[in-house]
Amino acid sequence: MPIWSDKRCGWLALQMIPGLGNIACKNLLDKFGNPEQIFQVGISELTGIEGLRKEAADRIANREFQIDPCEELAKVEKCGAKIITFLDPSYPAALKEIHDPPILLYVKGKDLPKNVSFIGVVGSRNPSPYGVKSAEMIGQGLGRRGLGVVSGMAKGIDASAHWGCLAGQGFTIAVLGTGIDIVYPAQNRKLADSIADKGALISEFPLGTPPEPKNFPIRNRIISGLSRGVIVVEATMKSGSLITAALALEQDREVFAVPGSIHSFKSTGCHFLIKQGARLIENSDDVLDELGMNYDYSPKTDIFQKGALPPMDESEKTIYDIIGDYPLHIDQITRQGNLAPGKAASILMRMELKGMIRQLPGKVFVR
Repeated sequence: MPIWSDKRCGWLALQMIPGLGNIACKNLLDKFGNPEQIFQVGISELTGIEGLRKEAADRIANREFQIDPCEELAKVEKCGAKIITFLDPSYPAALKEIHDPPILLYVKGKDLPKNVSFIGVVGSRNPSPYGVKSAEMIGQGLGRRGLGVVSGMAKGIDASAHWGCLAGQGFTIAVLGTGIDIVYPAQNRKLADSIADKGALISEFPLGTPPEPKNFPIRNRIISGLSRGVIVVEATMKSGSLITAALALEQDREVFAVPGSIHSFKSTGCHFLIKQGARLIENSDDVLDELGMNYDYSPKTDIFQKGALPPMDESEKTIYDIIGDYPLHIDQITRQGNLAPGKAASILMRMELKGMIRQLPGKVFVR
């Protein structure tokens, strides 16, 4: 009969029982109070717990762990992380409200603040420049107004929202679909380090858990669960972001969507959500207005605010007005500006050198 000197080992022991789900685990805690008591009762008492399968009950009674819980705890501390258990006062209250809250969280970074309202921001992993700019601006606006941003640290919209919140000096939480010791995607290493320094990385998965596809829908309920509302920025009809939006509705959270061009398939999911009743938003103020939150606006250094444009001649101004936040092909620019192809190419090159626009693959330009 295991008696752990560190109570956290008991919580990790529950986590390491194969086939023991969060709902059954919560029912066990409601019945017996804490993990130590759970591991001291007999099989007959365990089999009466709702949602607990016989196989899992047998494993609890026989102490069959996937990984030694105390070894796991030592590794958690070695990698600079910690665990927060379901009964810990620092466990997020909003997360306790959902149907199947994780029984523990691995956390790396700062303590999760209790006095901050969080907004989830999700969207495409392959966004347009418009989507990136929108996520950055909204994330920064929320941070500047004292709110936090929750997302999944995926490339694209997730990363842009995290960076925006950090730029606005807000607290951002990245919910991982891997173990807390794994950075995925690897290109987000710098972002992960910045979040750990000024916000928090969290996961419910044991150390070493790889980025398996099944993990990400599971973690999405935590993104919405931690949030007062979820914003979707650029999502197709098949996007996983719509799953997060559906979870938010199930959890009685607000759903917001950023509109896009009717010509962009990347925004079809957002437009669908708006048609279904999601609140159309253009900025962070729209979110706060919808939530009925009073806030103080404290101007801070605005990393993403537009700087002054360099002087432009008439031809440059014409092309700048034609080019928007959505990529535009050189042929479209030429036609709309009524310019000769060579003339248009020359002006575009000059504007790119001035830093007013940038060229994307395929002779496509964006501000």
